[in-house]
Amino acid sequence: MTDVDAIDATDRPSRRSVSMADVANHAGVSSQTVSRVSNGKTNVDDATRERVLASMRTLGYRPNRAARSLKSGRFKSIGVIMFTLSTFGNMRTLDAIATASAAAGYTLTLMPVPHPTQGAISGAFSRLNEQAVDGIVIIFEAHVLDDSDFALPRGIPIVIIDSDAGDRYTVVDTDQALGARTATEHLLNLGHRTVWHVAGPASSFSARRRLSTWRETLTAAGADVPEPLYGDWSTESGYRHGLELAGRDDVTAIFAANDQMALGVMRALHESGRSIPGDISVVGFDDTDESKSFWPPLTTVHQDFAEVGRQCIEKLIGEIEGTHESPGTTIVPTRLVVRDSTGPAPARS
Repeated sequence: MTDVDAIDATDRPSRRSVSMADVANHAGVSSQTVSRVSNGKTNVDDATRERVLASMRTLGYRPNRAARSLKSGRFKSIGVIMFTLSTFGNMRTLDAIATASAAAGYTLTLMPVPHPTQGAISGAFSRLNEQAVDGIVIIFEAHVLDDSDFALPRGIPIVIIDSDAGDRYTVVDTDQALGARTATEHLLNLGHRTVWHVAGPASSFSARRRLSTWRETLTAAGADVPEPLYGDWSTESGYRHGLELAGRDDVTAIFAANDQMALGVMRALHESGRSIPGDISVVGFDDTDESKSFWPPLTTVHQDFAEVGRQCIEKLIGEIEGTHESPGTTIVPTRLVVRDSTGPAPARS
């Protein structure tokens, strides 16, 4: 037998699970010392810690998370219930939540549900409880909580994103109203007599908040309020409504409820021979990474999804650990990013 064979025979992980005692024997320390290292305790000197960690890596030791969770009463795991993965905002929010959870030492379990109904949410809660999560984040895309008969299961910490849940739950959201108001005011301040709106789905909380603020801003300014055109967040729906608006001489400014629909609007305007912003100015909402590369670069409302995710996980962990107990809404500010797709209203002949 060669020296290499001797090392392999001694150090190669066996098919059975490696125990704490195996690590202790390999490292020449007590099982209590292995436990301290495994749990991140600081009362172990650096040399011993490195020796134990090296033995863990060599043997392929995996700490018994379930046993540790039973002892502490926590599983260091967060569940996320989402109704759609297709929108830019939801994906960016999920990415931010995952980043913030990992930084806090929590794992994430995603539970997509097809429809925002009481039964679907109750089922998702049950499945997440079976997986022993400490708390749950829910990302709504609809006014589900407006229904007085709708209630979330109790007994587990919950934080909600993108919903108007009032004081019943802990909510984190971007300032939809501020974003819609600054977008509309920006166009009015450029001399446009009114602003047309390509809205998101009527069932969406975000879309409805942006639409109602757009309408309120026009009314407060004494401007006409055109009928909104409802899209589905897609570029195609923006393109379809853009073709309709491109054929109207009275349209000089368009506020689209997201950047994807704004892109569709701009394509329709280009194809119709309308200059942006010479004939028609366009504003979007989201500030996607690509919006600065639109033709021309898109003026849009920036949403800080990273801050939404950070605030969400901070408040959820606070509820889990008992340091944050009162419900309420936290609003993350939005801001207008002015680029080349907006300009003064065209002179009228």
